[in-house]
Amino acid sequence: MTARQPRLVFADPGEAAGLDAFLRRLLRWEKAAAVRIQAGSGVVGIFAKPARFEVLAVRTARLLEPAGADAEIDVTVSAGELLEGVDEPAEAFAVPTAVTGPPWAGMLPPRGGWEAFGEVPADAVRAVAAAAVGEFRERAEKLGQQERTRERLDGLAEEIWSRPLGRTELPLRAVHAAHALGFLAGEGQLKLLKAGPWLRLRTPAGSVVVRSSQGRAPGLSVTPV
Repeated sequence: MTARQPRLVFADPGEAAGLDAFLRRLLRWEKAAAVRIQAGSGVVGIFAKPARFEVLAVRTARLLEPAGADAEIDVTVSAGELLEGVDEPAEAFAVPTAVTGPPWAGMLPPRGGWEAFGEVPADAVRAVAAAAVGEFRERAEKLGQQERTRERLDGLAEEIWSRPLGRTELPLRAVHAAHALGFLAGEGQLKLLKAGPWLRLRTPAGSVVVRSSQGRAPGLSVTPV
């Protein structure tokens, strides 16, 4: 007999659609993407590492029906299977069977202890993201055919996305990821938070988290989104 899949119901309208869009973007970059789900005390967090970015992305939401009065869920699953279990009309999703998680899934940022250190307008962050993507494209197009190697493009991406956002410590790779994931829609102020070595850009649609001590990281996207 197959075990019944846990089913979680969101407390707020639109959360299922937001999760659906988030998962589709992840799968566009990596068909075999995995996500880690942590649920308990009426809240769920869904963590992912977008394939083209050296960051972690997370969507959190309130649950109308928690996993159980005393139960918690902490499992790594296939993003594709999770997408199949999203039920938008019911504002719910089924938790798939666990899979062997990638290394990043065992090194998540802390749940608590976050301290705000600044706010930035959403429109300003969008402008910075667009300008950085435009700079990458312009400089890449100026390279000769023989110069346009993967190593050269990776170096250019690393140079641009390692820059800080204004006078903050947050690297532009976090802004780039937030832009690509659709987290920068809307207006208002976006919060910057830190907890130990972790830095976080929090938006109404989700958060992007990076380690401030990781320095320059390999594997940055060479394809603007």
